[in-house]
Amino acid sequence: MPSNFNKRMVRYPLYGLLAVSLALLVLIGFYHWWITVIGLLLLGALFYLAFFLEQKSNEETLDYISTLSYRIKRVGEEALMEMPIGIMLINDDLFIEWTNQFMASCFNEETLVGRSLYDVAEDVVPLIKQEIDSEMVSLNGRKYRVTLKLEEKLLYFFDVTEQSEIEKLYKEERTVIAIIFLDNYDEVTQGMDDQTRSSLNSLVTSILNKWAMEYGVFLKRVSSERFISVLNEKILLDLEKSKFSILDEVRETTSKQNIPLTLSIGIGAGVPDLPDLGVLAQSSLDIALGRGGDQVAMKEMNGKVKFYGGKTNPMEKRTRVRARVISHALKELMTQSDKIFVMGHKFPDMDAVGAAIGVRKVAEMNGKEGYIVINFSEIDTGVKRLIEEVKQYPDLYTRFITPEEALEMATEDSLLVVVDTHKPSFVIDDRLIKKIENIVVIDHHRRGEDFIKNPLLVYMEPYASSTAELVTELLEYQPKNEKVNMLEATALLAGIIVDTKSFTLRTGSRTFDAASYLRGQGADTVLVQKFLKEDLNTYIKRAKLIESVAFYRDGIAIGVGTDDTIYNSVLIAQAADTLLTMDGVEASFVVSKRSEDEIGISARSLGKVNVQVIMESLGGGGHLSNAATQLKDTTIEDAKEQLLKAIDDYLEGSQKS
Repeated sequence: MPSNFNKRMVRYPLYGLLAVSLALLVLIGFYHWWITVIGLLLLGALFYLAFFLEQKSNEETLDYISTLSYRIKRVGEEALMEMPIGIMLINDDLFIEWTNQFMASCFNEETLVGRSLYDVAEDVVPLIKQEIDSEMVSLNGRKYRVTLKLEEKLLYFFDVTEQSEIEKLYKEERTVIAIIFLDNYDEVTQGMDDQTRSSLNSLVTSILNKWAMEYGVFLKRVSSERFISVLNEKILLDLEKSKFSILDEVRETTSKQNIPLTLSIGIGAGVPDLPDLGVLAQSSLDIALGRGGDQVAMKEMNGKVKFYGGKTNPMEKRTRVRARVISHALKELMTQSDKIFVMGHKFPDMDAVGAAIGVRKVAEMNGKEGYIVINFSEIDTGVKRLIEEVKQYPDLYTRFITPEEALEMATEDSLLVVVDTHKPSFVIDDRLIKKIENIVVIDHHRRGEDFIKNPLLVYMEPYASSTAELVTELLEYQPKNEKVNMLEATALLAGIIVDTKSFTLRTGSRTFDAASYLRGQGADTVLVQKFLKEDLNTYIKRAKLIESVAFYRDGIAIGVGTDDTIYNSVLIAQAADTLLTMDGVEASFVVSKRSEDEIGISARSLGKVNVQVIMESLGGGGHLSNAATQLKDTTIEDAKEQLLKAIDDYLEGSQKS
């Protein structure tokens, strides 16, 4: 590139130099004229040479600029036509007006001009109509990032197929950690001779090793009941497609040996750091065990949890070691607190209120003030009868307070015990959860995604018939300076009877042990029957719900209320219970209005259908055989359609697995 450009500012000093030179030559001419003549000739020659060189430099500069402009133009044209970037110009009617050669070659066409975008690349049309700046689309088996310049009606197509493949490969190769736990190993092997236990261990290890080899999973047994496995995201996807059939294989194979053993698997995935994967895997396993085991839980960093399995009712734990440990831990927490508040779920049933009365008794046994938080406007007929009976015990009745009173009384040293639920959205007043930091959760429902944050103590046993059963066991390990009175024992027994449907559902040996203890403390079964009596209007309303029943698919009965009738939650649940007693019914669902803006669905099952999974897909939860949900701002018909879809999804998923 020439270094001399036409810079007129340089000429002015030259003009000055010329003037000075001429002046000097004129002065010299007065003395030596011949010197002046020679000087003028030399000066003229020099200036002529300077002018000539300047002209030549200007010509070279112009030639360079012209050549450079031509080259830039050619490069731009060639880049536009030859670079591996598709460029498309369209009109307002979405017809193609021009494309570069690369764009046409993407479609194996000589030209795309004049064709409609709907015919050529229909997936791009929403990008234009919704005025999206950039979007990924697939065209002819390749992936493109399409960028829109709306004002110019110009589309750029960047081929990112290779990049997408690399990203896909990276995601597929990311490490996944899984912890496999034999749910009821201790209970099953208790009392086993060494040979039988060894055979069982070999059988389970053989099944798991075969499964690991089939899918390419690294598996290592780290204790008698725990395995660690390492895999990647691609293998995890294959396992998800199989619905983790290993759960069924272990359950069915061990059942044939008359040793009902099940697995729980906690999976950590989606993060690059191995310590974080380990934490996620353990947290997922805790959730799976909290839901009763025999299932897979996969927790993501955003808190979302995927579940697979959970087809069986949790096996009852025969040992009471955990109950004793929890009871002592609860005692320590209570002795360190100034006040204890007990709160159940909204519209509390007999189990929630009975358990709350029992926990308040635990506080009293430890010399602490215990209060039961209740909303008196949101209780059913049975609980109202219980409250009326409580009024005859002033010391107990004065311990029933409203949420507002609890908020005023609570301090930073207070303890909140949440019973019969673990979901913050279900409690009577979530303001208490936000105000009181020290929280204990006691529940018998299977654990869901929504869980109270950072509780000090969690006692969740899905095998238990009721929360009242769990609280009764806790009472047995408390100081005996305060005896459980007749009404307290009766309230706890009523909670057990209601949740077990008079000892017919989810009843284990420890349920009868708890009932026996309560009878020994003076529980009155006649008074329980008085609490559970229903009036004629309630009976008629329930009969109308049952009258609406229709069968859907095999053994599934669905009752549907009307848009102009509101039913309370207890009545809906009773209708579902009644339907389940009918011949040929494996699972029952009742859909009806609970309030002007809320639809309630109550679900029951004999165990073949996991109603908890179905209700969870609609935002609810519960047990395998007993679950419910509430839907806001919808109609009876829409709620029914959502339920039918959830049932279809569950049954089709079960068939695939």
